[in-house]
Amino acid sequence: MTRYGSPAKLFARYRERRGSHEDKQDASCSWRGGPFVVGCGQQRGRSRPTRAKAEVLLDRLDISPGIIDGKTGENARKAIAAFQRSRGLASGGKLDRTTWDKLCESTNAPALIAYTITDDDVRGPFVPVIPRDLEGMARLHVLGYRSATELLAEKFHISEELIKLLNPGKTVDRAGTVITVPNVADGRPARQVFRIEVDKPANAVRAFGRNDELVAFYPASVGSVEKPAPSGTYHVRRVVKDPTYRYDPKFQFKGARIDRELTIAPGPNNPVGLVWIDLTKPTYGIHGTSHPEEIGKTGSHGCVRLTNWDALDLAKRIRKGTPVAFLDQTQAVSSQ
Repeated sequence: MTRYGSPAKLFARYRERRGSHEDKQDASCSWRGGPFVVGCGQQRGRSRPTRAKAEVLLDRLDISPGIIDGKTGENARKAIAAFQRSRGLASGGKLDRTTWDKLCESTNAPALIAYTITDDDVRGPFVPVIPRDLEGMARLHVLGYRSATELLAEKFHISEELIKLLNPGKTVDRAGTVITVPNVADGRPARQVFRIEVDKPANAVRAFGRNDELVAFYPASVGSVEKPAPSGTYHVRRVVKDPTYRYDPKFQFKGARIDRELTIAPGPNNPVGLVWIDLTKPTYGIHGTSHPEEIGKTGSHGCVRLTNWDALDLAKRIRKGTPVAFLDQTQAVSSQ
């Protein structure tokens, strides 16, 4: 069970040093933690705290920026553009003043919260060294998290670097420690998905509701030159959580000189992550990843790769038979 505490005491000393000006701002529009302090009245489009807070707010709206790191990147730009389109704004993907204000209006919840590390967070078993090659992975009995830091970073959709910046001088491998994290747990609205679009040129997945409204947006890695994703419309066949990964030599993945079948144990660092959404196109699916920082930046082996948390979020919203359309260039442009 997770346990949340009030952030008031955690930031009391920091607020005293900053003075009372920021205390007067709307709590839902403040970003506080370590060196990060920004409120809606202090929008600074190029500052890392502003970008990080925007990513948290987008995540809570189920318009995923991928990993929350506060850095300028293509995934954040795509998420901002998706939010702008959903609100009828000019969709250039830039965090301008109007977009910032609309984001701040979207929630009354704080962007950061205090979280008490639990026994489960630090219990493990952890696997400090995980090979990148499939044969090395196949020798492991479990592909668990590398550390408590990686577990917590994934739980709160944040980079390991940023979780350390938010908690200077703190270790995160001890139960009972109170740390500052993005307020993303249970933040996304629970809405059913009735159809899915995989935008191959944009490396993005869009999920739509009963009335064809946008329910969720996720950055993705979709195929590669060597192993392109399919075209056409297929359907969800089943959802498998904590999947075992099986490699068949006939896949002929680039760089994989393997002439026998391999079975790789489940775990968050399994090649397909924490969930496999099986499609009616044989051997293709939507799945998680062991490297969330690479989503949208590297190719896949023909499937649709999301962060573990985005794949799990999508999996809980769909049913067997949900249509999944793979869009090529002209289709993708016309659907936006």
